[in-house]
Amino acid sequence: MSRGFASNYRIVFLATGIFLCFGGVAARLVDLHVWQRDELLKYVEQARRSFVVENARRGNIRDANDVILATSRTLIDLGLDPHMLRPEDEARWPDLARLLGLTVIDIRAAAARRSLEAVEEGGREARPVQWVKLAEGIDENVFDEVKKLQIRGVYGNRIYRRFYPHNSLAAHLIGYVNKQNVPAAGVEHYMDFFLRGQDGWRESERNGRRQEQAQFQTREVPPVDGYDVLLSIDTYVQHLIEEELQHLAEKYSPQKATIIVSDAHTGFILGLANYPTFNLNEFNKAPLDALRNYAVTDVLEPGSTFKIVAASAALNEGLVTPNSAFDVGSTEVEYRGRHLRLPKDDHPYQDLTVAGIISHSSNRGAAHLAMLLGDQRFYDYIRAFGFGEKTGFPFGGEVDGLLAPPKNWDGLTITRMPMGQAIAATPMQIHYAMATIANGGVLQHPQLFRQVRDENDKIVFGLGDLPHRRVITERTAQTMARLLMGVASPDGTAPEAAIPHFEVAGKTGTSQKVIDGKYSTTHHIASFVGFFPASRPRVVVSVIVDDAQMPGGGVAYGRIVAAPSFHDVATRLIQYLDIKPVTEFPRNRLALQGDRW
Repeated sequence: MSRGFASNYRIVFLATGIFLCFGGVAARLVDLHVWQRDELLKYVEQARRSFVVENARRGNIRDANDVILATSRTLIDLGLDPHMLRPEDEARWPDLARLLGLTVIDIRAAAARRSLEAVEEGGREARPVQWVKLAEGIDENVFDEVKKLQIRGVYGNRIYRRFYPHNSLAAHLIGYVNKQNVPAAGVEHYMDFFLRGQDGWRESERNGRRQEQAQFQTREVPPVDGYDVLLSIDTYVQHLIEEELQHLAEKYSPQKATIIVSDAHTGFILGLANYPTFNLNEFNKAPLDALRNYAVTDVLEPGSTFKIVAASAALNEGLVTPNSAFDVGSTEVEYRGRHLRLPKDDHPYQDLTVAGIISHSSNRGAAHLAMLLGDQRFYDYIRAFGFGEKTGFPFGGEVDGLLAPPKNWDGLTITRMPMGQAIAATPMQIHYAMATIANGGVLQHPQLFRQVRDENDKIVFGLGDLPHRRVITERTAQTMARLLMGVASPDGTAPEAAIPHFEVAGKTGTSQKVIDGKYSTTHHIASFVGFFPASRPRVVVSVIVDDAQMPGGGVAYGRIVAAPSFHDVATRLIQYLDIKPVTEFPRNRLALQGDRW
């Protein structure tokens, strides 16, 4: 064979090698494009396809004067793509760490996370890590400084975080949004449908540098921001009652306390505060008990504030007049063929009119009025005043209270319930029972929401007055208002609540707490619930203090603990709401002379 030509053996060997190489490539292509096509296509699309959620901005919560109580701050979640980092950018890591409050070691650890752990499914390794969070919730100005560093692969996602400008103001009403961005309580939870808005999204593709390719966008839905919710509460009113609660806490160290202020005619809540309270921006640091809205979740025996029920019912039924007199000196009375022992009065009296029973807060007198009504009729009026059922407060875990039907009463219930024992009610129920008298005899639902507005300040949804039911006649309500003025008179149980030149109508309450199944002589609930001016009511104010500790010892009477707070709150409301003094009494108004009208 000539030396210029290769042997046949070599040619065959080379051709076979080339054929096998191309055959292997072809087989691999068939495997990739035919047999593994569906699986690999999903992986490729997942790597290139970009589905970006555009968060909607949660609506604001505002007070009656458009003051913002809750809003959403624009923040940035900052992270990096380890595969996009350049070696020359490592010199800028100290500046990045300083801006984020991290260390260079933290940045280096994040940059080293280039892939996830292997996935057993299919025997393939997981796709590379494309996002490692460095910091969450940073301000936009900090993000601007980060962008100036021009570190490729470091980028941020815009988010919204809930912020409460006034910290603890109206905490039990507003509620909060938790760390998972879920509304957990209060207005935030109840009005979430209007507040949350609708997130948008867009679907497109990214190139190898994670840059979005706008030309490949397939679908886009813009976000719709949430609506603003306007409440009936007034920031000033809320602030002053929270200040008063803090004063009560410093002076008496109570277990808890509640102050409620509402409009006498509409039932709208102007302010509601509880002690103890919590900071909405640090809700996770508050004890669980502090998160409860005591005004609707906790029950207590209303004490003498409950005497308005028996008196109003007896007057409304025409069984008595303000001048009807009763023997309250006797310790026993006959009722339906039985001799019942009457409760004690704080002071000994012989005869008292209905006016005197109210002004002197006679336990025995209230029992006489209830016995005139009888078990069933008295019970019906109790229910009519809203006890034993929810008031309609829209959120917060409101309870019904405790009210047994007459068939379950024992022999003494008819003499003890009129003075506010053997019944348990929430502060909200007690407040709106008194508001029924201030409103001319109509029981109303507590109202907190006025309007829902869109981003153009257009009213989407509005609430007006919502009368509930008539309990007593308007004439009876006016009579009761006059009788309740006697409580704040010099001869009444709470002269401390009186305001010169203003007609203050109200009722004290001092109820013994039940400890270990017995009425305690050292633990009490002090309260004063009232309204003014009595002849043309503007506001209803309730002050209820649970287990106040008297500095010098003794009983925490409603007159001592709660009535002065009512006076202080009312005095400041007069100035703020421009409530005019009463200079001329209505012609049909009768004057109180002793215990008679």
